[in-house]
Order: sequence, then structure tokens, then C-alpha cells
Amino acid sequence: MKLTEFLPLQLVRVPLVARDKTQAITELVDLLAEHGRTAARDQLLDAILERESQLTTGIGRGFAIPHAKCDAVERLAIAFGRAAEPIDFEAIDGKPVSLIALLASPTNATSLHVEALATLSRMVKNEAALDALLSAQTADAFYKVIVDNEGAS
Repeated sequence: MKLTEFLPLQLVRVPLVARDKTQAITELVDLLAEHGRTAARDQLLDAILERESQLTTGIGRGFAIPHAKCDAVERLAIAFGRAAEPIDFEAIDGKPVSLIALLASPTNATSLHVEALATLSRMVKNEAALDALLSAQTADAFYKVIVDNEGAS
């Protein structure tokens, strides 16, 4: 899967303004809404926050993938950001998170949803890509790292 099929540059924010987990999720949902990826912003936000309340999406190594399946989106949508300062996401490794990829898909898109989660998760295992994302100072630089590493994941 190529992330850039679902993640255009305008859905990347570096740095995020958010200072906590709820603010970060809200900021990324708002980014999706601003760019027409959802007409039901509140429904999408509620679905992602509900999923997050069940089990953290902080997968470790400074990375979180808050996500939900709900019909507030018509197709898979991804927004990605880097926090200005690390955020406590209650990650599985106990460390704060700097990279946050928010993922939303319709309820009938289970296989695509799982594939996107897997693709994003593999990014964490690529040390060079992870370091480059963490050090990217602009959305353009951040996006270039994603583009450059799509074939490697």
C-alpha cells in the first residue's frame, strides 16, 4: 500500500499545536474536516476518542496511530503530524509520542483499514525513516520522508 494514495501533503502538519493526546487527535480530525475528508467531524472525533479509550494506540518508539472505523468518512483517510513537544499517549512502551498518524475508514473497509495500520506500523521499524520523520522541520520535509520510504515498507 502506498500511504500517499490516502495522505496528500495538505494532511500533514509539522509541528502540531497540540500539547496532549485529545488535542492531537482533535487537531488531526479537524485537518481531515478542513480538507473535505469528512462531513461529520464530531462523529469521527467521537469514534476515534472512543477507540482510544478502549486501548492506547501508542505503539511505541514515539509513534501513535489513533484510528477508527466509522461512516463519517467515505473512504480511507489519513492525517499525519509531528508534535512540537512529545505527548503522553500512554504508549505501550511508556514513552511519550512525537509522531501521530490518524487513520479513519468506513465500517465496510476492514481489509484496507488493517493494511493501512500495518503499513504505518512498519514505519516504526525502519530506524532511518523514523529518525528522519522525527527531525523533519516542515510538512514538506516530513512528506518527502514518507514518499522516499514508501517502497521500503
